[in-house]
Amino acid sequence: MRDGTISADHPPERESISYSKEVPLSELERAIERAASALLHVQRAEGHWCFELEADCTIPAEYILMMHYMGEIDEDLEAKLAAYLRAHQGEDGGWPLYYGGHAEISCSVKAYYALKLAGDQPELPHMARARETILRLGGASRANVFTRITLAVFAQIPWRAVPFLPVEAMLLPRWFPFHPFKVSYWSRTVMVPLFVLYTFKARARNPKQVSIRELFITDPWHETHYFPTRSVLNRALLMLDRLGLKLYPLIPRRFRVRAVKRAKGWILERLNGAGGLGAIFPAMVNAYEALGLLGYPANHPLRVQERQAIDDLLIIDEQRAYCQPCVSPVWDTAWACITLQEIGDEWSLNAVKKAFAWLTESQLLEEPQDWAFNRPEVRGGGWPFQFINSHYPDLDDTAVVAYGIHRSGDQRFKNPVQRAAEWICGMQSKNGGFASFDADNDHTYLNEIPFADHGALLDPPTEDVSGRCVMFLAQLAPKYKSVEKNCLDYLFRSQEPDGSWFGRWGTNYIYGTWSVLMGLEEAGIDREHEPVRRAAAWLKNVQRADGGWGEGCDTYFDPSKRGQGERSTSFHTAWAVLGLMSAGEVHSHSVRRGVEFLLRTQKLDGFWSDPDFNAPGFPRVFYLKYHGYDKYFPLLALARYRNLAAER
Repeated sequence: MRDGTISADHPPERESISYSKEVPLSELERAIERAASALLHVQRAEGHWCFELEADCTIPAEYILMMHYMGEIDEDLEAKLAAYLRAHQGEDGGWPLYYGGHAEISCSVKAYYALKLAGDQPELPHMARARETILRLGGASRANVFTRITLAVFAQIPWRAVPFLPVEAMLLPRWFPFHPFKVSYWSRTVMVPLFVLYTFKARARNPKQVSIRELFITDPWHETHYFPTRSVLNRALLMLDRLGLKLYPLIPRRFRVRAVKRAKGWILERLNGAGGLGAIFPAMVNAYEALGLLGYPANHPLRVQERQAIDDLLIIDEQRAYCQPCVSPVWDTAWACITLQEIGDEWSLNAVKKAFAWLTESQLLEEPQDWAFNRPEVRGGGWPFQFINSHYPDLDDTAVVAYGIHRSGDQRFKNPVQRAAEWICGMQSKNGGFASFDADNDHTYLNEIPFADHGALLDPPTEDVSGRCVMFLAQLAPKYKSVEKNCLDYLFRSQEPDGSWFGRWGTNYIYGTWSVLMGLEEAGIDREHEPVRRAAAWLKNVQRADGGWGEGCDTYFDPSKRGQGERSTSFHTAWAVLGLMSAGEVHSHSVRRGVEFLLRTQKLDGFWSDPDFNAPGFPRVFYLKYHGYDKYFPLLALARYRNLAAER
C-alpha cells in the first residue's frame, strides 16, 4: 500500500488515459439490470425504501437493560437479543464498536451485564473470557459516562461516579456558557430526560437483583478515579462539576420544582408521536424511563406510545434479534431515487415519481423546530432522516432529497425545492460550511465538560454535508451564488494535505472525498483545478490491488491510515469510482478497474454484500452499518459509468 502522501505544492499530472480496454457493455448492462430489478422489488408500497440500520452491541444490550430497569421483561425477546450478543462477541473476548474492531470497554461492560441479566452465568466460557478482557482494559469503572450512568441507575456504582446533571440546568439563561441549545440535537434529546433521571436518582427495579461486582478491580464505592482528565480546561471544568455537586443541597426546592416542570414540558412537546423523542434509541429510552419517574403509569397513552416507538426499532428473526439506533427511510429513499434516475428507464422513473410523492409529504415546513433557536428568522423546509422527527430536520437529507427532486424537472415539486434551498441557505454557519442539524453549533469548550467524554457533544460544519449542500444549491445558481462561494471556500480550506477530505457521517476519507468532489462537479469547478486533481490522485493512490477500495473505522483513531482497510468493499469502491468520475476520470484505468471489481463481486440476487460497518454515529465512540449502502451505491456507480462512457 502506498502512503497516500501527495505534495500540496506540486499537484500530480493526470493519468494518461488508455482506451485499449473497455468494460464489456453487455456485462455492464446485465449487472445494472439485475441490481435495478432487485432495488425496485424492495420499494415499499407507500413509495419509500428503508433498509436496516445496525449499530454495535451497545444498543441491543441497552434494550435488555431497559427491560430490567422497568421490570417489563419479555423472556422470548430477551433470549433472541442475548443470542445476537453472543454471536457478535469478538475473538478477544470483548465486544467491538464495529466489525473487525478490538474490544471496547463500555460496549463490553453493557453486553456482559445484559447477558448476565438474561441468565448467562459468569462461569460460562464466553462470560469468563469477556470478564477477563474487561478487567484487562481497566474494569467497569473505566467505562464511559453513558455506561456509568446506567451502572449508577442499577446501583452498581455510586452517583458521584457520574457527572453533575441537575434538572436545574433547564433554567439556565441563553447567555450562560452551558445551555441545552448550545449542544447538538442528539445530545440535547439524550440529556434532558437524563436530567430527570439524575435528579430523582433513578433506581432500576432489577427484579433478579443481578450484580456485576466481578467487573471492578477496585470496589466501586472506594474508587476515586472515575474522571481521568483530558486537558487543563477539562480539569478546571471537572473541579466546577464537583463543586456544583457539593453545593447542590443548598439550591432552594422551588427551583427544582420549576426545572422539573420545564423539563417535563420540553420532553412532552418533543415526544414526536410514533417516532419517539428525537427518533433515536438512547433519547427514546431515557424519555420512556423519565416518564415513569414523572408519574405516568405503564398504561398511560404517552408511555405506551413511547414504548411502541422503541419496539418499532427491533429486527427479529427466528433465532436472533437486535435493536436499531434509528431508521433511515428518507436517506435510503433519496439515494435510491438518485440511483434510479441515473438508470433512467420507464420502470425506474415511475418508481421515483411514487417515492417523490411520499417524500414531499414528510417535508417539515411550519412546525416548531429546535434549529430555529439560533435562526428564528429562517423559514422551515427540511426533511428528517427518519419517518417522523418533527423537531429535527437535517441538512444532509434535505440537500439529497431536494437535489433528486430538482433533477426530475417536475414542476409540481417546485415549491418544496425552493423551500429546501431557502432553509439550507439560512442554516449556513459563519465559516461557510454546513452542519447536520444546527448552525454555528461549535462551542468547542463544551467538549471538555465531564459529561462529554465521548467528544461528540456538538454539531459543527463538516465537509461531507457541505459538499452535498453545494451539490444541490449549485443547481439553482445564480440565485444562491454567494452562499455557494462561501461554502466552496470552506471546502478548499478543509482539504487534507494529501488531497482527501474527512468524512464525518460515512467511513471515512473516501466517503468525504467523494462527497466533496460530487459537490465541486455540480458547482462547475474546473476539473483541472488543483484541489480536484489532488483529490483524484489521492483516490487513485489508495486503490487496492484487486481494483476496489476499502477503509477501516480505525481511521477515526489514526488518520494516517486514511484510505486503507482490511479489504475492498462495494460501497467504498462505488464512492471512489463516483468521486473519480466527478473529477473527469471516467475513462481512466482506475475507474475501469473499480467498475470491474463491482461487476466481479455482485451477488446472484443483484445486490452486493459487505459485513463492514460504513459510518460513524459518533467518531471513535459509536458506529453504524447502513444495510442499504451495498445495495444502491454500487448500482449508482455502474449506471453513472455507463452513461458517462456512452457520452464519449
